[in-house]
Amino acid sequence: MSHSSLREAELQQRVEDTRQMLRSIDQEHLLHFVEELDQDECCALLDQIDLINLPAAAKIVLKAQDSEFKAPSENAIQPASFVPHHPPNEDEARQRGRKLIDGGKVAAFTVAGGQGTRLGWNGPKGSFPASPLTGKPLFRLFAEQIRAMSERSGKTIPWYIMTSPINDADTRAFFTDNNFFGLDRTSIFMFPQGVLPSFDDDGKFMLATRSQVAVNPDGHGGSLRALRTSGAIEDMVARGIQQISYFQVDNPAVKTLDPLFVGLHAGDPSSSGEMSSKMIPKISAGEKVGVFCEVEDRTCVIEYSDLPVALAEAVTQDGSLTYIAGSIAIHLLSVEFVDRLTRDEDSISLPLHMARKKVPYVSLESGALIKPDSPNATKLELFIFDAIPLAERSMVYETERVEEFAPIKNADGGDSPASSAELQFERSARWLEAAGIKVPRENGIPLAKIEISPLSALGPEDLPTEDTPEEIEPGAEIVI
Repeated sequence: MSHSSLREAELQQRVEDTRQMLRSIDQEHLLHFVEELDQDECCALLDQIDLINLPAAAKIVLKAQDSEFKAPSENAIQPASFVPHHPPNEDEARQRGRKLIDGGKVAAFTVAGGQGTRLGWNGPKGSFPASPLTGKPLFRLFAEQIRAMSERSGKTIPWYIMTSPINDADTRAFFTDNNFFGLDRTSIFMFPQGVLPSFDDDGKFMLATRSQVAVNPDGHGGSLRALRTSGAIEDMVARGIQQISYFQVDNPAVKTLDPLFVGLHAGDPSSSGEMSSKMIPKISAGEKVGVFCEVEDRTCVIEYSDLPVALAEAVTQDGSLTYIAGSIAIHLLSVEFVDRLTRDEDSISLPLHMARKKVPYVSLESGALIKPDSPNATKLELFIFDAIPLAERSMVYETERVEEFAPIKNADGGDSPASSAELQFERSARWLEAAGIKVPRENGIPLAKIEISPLSALGPEDLPTEDTPEEIEPGAEIVI
């Protein structure tokens, strides 16, 4: 038998094995066009089916259909308690966190699966220029923080980065082209997030093309499952990592590793050390951020769209919002906690959120691509904050918007590069003022544009004194 005949026989056997598997989960239609595909197309389809793990996906769909996520009733919701921005044990907690970081027990974890499409940017969102004067990309800003913390501790701090199938190759190339931003490349562990197949009203998975199943990323909550399937959890255990500092890629102001937060998470009486979160006070009842609440004595996040209007608008005696604790997608999770939640790789511990969407698909009857005018399918997503109630006790820590939350999500308006730049300039001005340097202001707004590199300072206490003027001139643009 020739090599080509042997390969053809092996491929046919693989098709039949896949057909039997699909028949067992009532999804055999995914091979409807297999006889019309060339060898490369056929292999691509079979590879994708193997990668998705369709038997596990079928179980997930059944679970979602049987237990659709429902927001809690208004009567069951209470405002969450939180640790104030400057807690009484601040110094002790910071020292405890510093010791854990210096001991190599904490890793950074960036969820970076998004593209910059909404920003008009052609590439991974992490490659978007985010610092307002020098235009450093988001990934560089995080890398410089991690590098600075590593140099201080004398330990290499590992950085785990979750990409997505659509930007994984581009993200890897971006890091290579930038020489890994001065970090040891062996300290960077990059992996794509998982996907879930879209399904129609009959629970059938759909074909995006004759040789491709229609899928969607499984949401930021899928990061926990991806940590398991990628081998990242095993890598963390081998490195002696105990805590994971989770943050999303669109926030240039985030503290990639915050000693105070780590210390509170790992030692505060209100925390189990399993999962903790940061919050900022909401600026209005309608601000579009999730809200920390308590339901059945468990801390949770309720999406702004699911929080009853009466609760969202409720105020205390001093006029502040009752439900004021806004989620900013910054968390600490213990490796043991993530390991426990993901031990069964074929199941998902978090609630599944279903969304009706317009999903283009190939008709089995005509073979034509159908682009529907109205929602025709269901996509499934997981949210990272749904892990919070699964922790034995979950601490919420209050921080300041200017210090840690300047997201870049939209091309203009709120959460845009312009609004983020304003917050970054304000933070830099405050740091200089805290160091005794006069910054000109008008109506409270800095009249100078100042950018501080993480390699120069991670806070006002780090600012170099020898090259910093005692007073900043109005209109100045300064990079420190």
